[in-house]
Amino acid sequence: MTISLSRRKLRLSKMALLCAVALPAIMALTPVAAKTLVYCSEGSPENFYPGINTTGTSFDANSQIYSRIVDFERGGTSVVPGLAEKWTVSKDGLEYTFSLRKGVKWHSNKNFKPSRDFNADDFMFAIERQWNENDPYFKVTSSNHSYFNDMGMPKLLKSVDKIDEYTVKITLNKPEAPFLSNLAMEYAGIQSKEYAIAMLKAGTPEKLDQEPIGTGPFMLIQYQKDALIRYKAFPEYWAGKAKIDDLIFSITPDASVRWAKLQKGECHAMPYPNPADLDAIRKDAKVQVLEQPGLNVGYLAYNTTKKPFDDVRVRKAINMAIDKKAIVSAVYLSTGVPAINPIPPTQWSYNKSVKDDAFDPAAAKKALAAAGYPNGFTTDLWAMPVQRPYNPNAKRIAELMQADLAKIGVKAEIKSFEWGEYRKRMQNGEHQMGMMGWTGDNGDPDNFLNTLLGCDSAKTNGSNVAKFCYQPFEDVVQKAKVTSNPAERTKLYEKAQVIFKEQAPWFTIAHAVQLMPVRKEVIDFKLSPFGRHTFYGVDMK
Repeated sequence: MTISLSRRKLRLSKMALLCAVALPAIMALTPVAAKTLVYCSEGSPENFYPGINTTGTSFDANSQIYSRIVDFERGGTSVVPGLAEKWTVSKDGLEYTFSLRKGVKWHSNKNFKPSRDFNADDFMFAIERQWNENDPYFKVTSSNHSYFNDMGMPKLLKSVDKIDEYTVKITLNKPEAPFLSNLAMEYAGIQSKEYAIAMLKAGTPEKLDQEPIGTGPFMLIQYQKDALIRYKAFPEYWAGKAKIDDLIFSITPDASVRWAKLQKGECHAMPYPNPADLDAIRKDAKVQVLEQPGLNVGYLAYNTTKKPFDDVRVRKAINMAIDKKAIVSAVYLSTGVPAINPIPPTQWSYNKSVKDDAFDPAAAKKALAAAGYPNGFTTDLWAMPVQRPYNPNAKRIAELMQADLAKIGVKAEIKSFEWGEYRKRMQNGEHQMGMMGWTGDNGDPDNFLNTLLGCDSAKTNGSNVAKFCYQPFEDVVQKAKVTSNPAERTKLYEKAQVIFKEQAPWFTIAHAVQLMPVRKEVIDFKLSPFGRHTFYGVDMK
C-alpha cells in the first residue's frame, strides 16, 4: 500500500513537471483571445473624408481613423494636444504657431505603404484641400466643404506657412475666439499628402476618401455599405495601442433591432434608443444606460427666402399654432425638454430670460390674417427619414404638426427623402419648411449661432437651412467671434438669442438627453458632449 501510494505520488509529480514545462510553450504558440467590441451604429457613413461631412453618422465612422492637430479631452470640451504637441498664439490673436509631433506613423493598405512619418506637408494638405480651389483634391468626392465654409474659414485664413518639417504657422485676417476649438473638430482630420499624390498618379484619387489612411487609433479593414465597418487597432498609434483589438460597426438603422441585438450580446453598445424601449432597457441587468444632457437642438426651419416664410408675421403665427409641449411629451417621452433658444441650456451664454412663443391657435389665426392669409395657405413640411440624436421620430412629429396647422387653415404636405438626399436638398433650399437639428461640435456658442444662422452658411450647400441672413443678428454674432473676453462674448450671444426669437427663423422643438445603452462588459466608455462615439480608451472585460 505504501509502495503503490509512493508510485502514484511520483507519477503525479512527473505529470506536474511535464505540465509546468509544456504550458508556457503552448501559451507561447496560442495567442491571447483578441478583444472585439461591436457597436450597433445607426447608419452608413457618406464617405471616409470628414472634410465634407456634417452628420454624426459619418463623423463616428471617420473619427476612429484620423487624428487632428488638436483634440478635445476624452468626454469633455477642453482643447488638448493632438498631432501638435504644443502651440503659441501671438498677443494680437492673429498668429498660431504649431509644433508638430515627430515619429507619428501612418496606416497602410493594399494600395499604399507610407515612406515617411506625418509632417507639416500633411497639415498643409488638410487645409489646402478645403481652401484652395486649384488644389487637385478640392473637388474629389465633393467640393462642398460644409464646415470649413460655414465657419467662414475661407475669409478668416490669411496664410498657412510651413516654417520647417515640424512647424506650421497660421495667420488670420482677424482674431477668432473659438479658433483652436474649431481645429479640434472632425472636419479637420489629417490625411496623408503622400497617399494623395500616389492615388492621383495612379488615376484613382477617390481612393483617398474611400479606402482611407490616417494616423488614428484604428485602421479601416473592411466596409460593406448598410452592413458593417470593420476596424483593427493600429499597433503604432502615437498615443499607444487601443485596449480593444477589433472594432466592428454593425450598421442597424432600426432602434428596436439595435436593442434586440444588445440584449442578445450581438452588440456591446448602441446609440439613440427608442424612448418607448427605455423602461425595458433600464431593467436589463446586463445593460447600463449612460446619460447626460445633450448639447443639441432639434428644430423646424422656415425657408426665409420663400413665400410666405419671408414674412416674420407668418413665421411667428406658425410658432404659435404648434403645440410644442404635446410633441415633446408624445415623441421624446422622458428624453427631451422643450427648446426655447437655438442653443441648449447646457451651453454657456444661454439666455434664460428669453420667453417662448405661446401656444395660441386663435392668436396664430389672427396673425395669419394680418399677414394677408385669412384662409391659410398650402406648404410642404419636410421630415427626416432617420432617427437622429436630437429627434427620435421626425415623421411622427410632422404628423402632429400637420394636425395643429390644419386647425388654422394651413395645409402641410409631409415630404421626405433618403437621408443624404434630404440633407443636400435642404442645404440647397428646396423646402418651405423642414426639420433638422444639430449637436454642438466644439463647446462654443459660435458653433450654433454662426454655423447654423450666419450669412456665410446661408449660401447654397450651407448648414443654415433657414437661409436666414439678418444683418442685426449677423453683426452681433460676428462681433462675438473676434471678442476674447468671455463675459463680453456672453452678453453678445445673449443679445443674439433675443434677435433670433424676434425673427423666428425656426420653430425650436427640443433638446434631447444623450443616452447610450452599453453592456456591462464594456469598460470606461465616455459620453462625448458632442454626441460622438469613439472607442479609443474603451476596454472589455
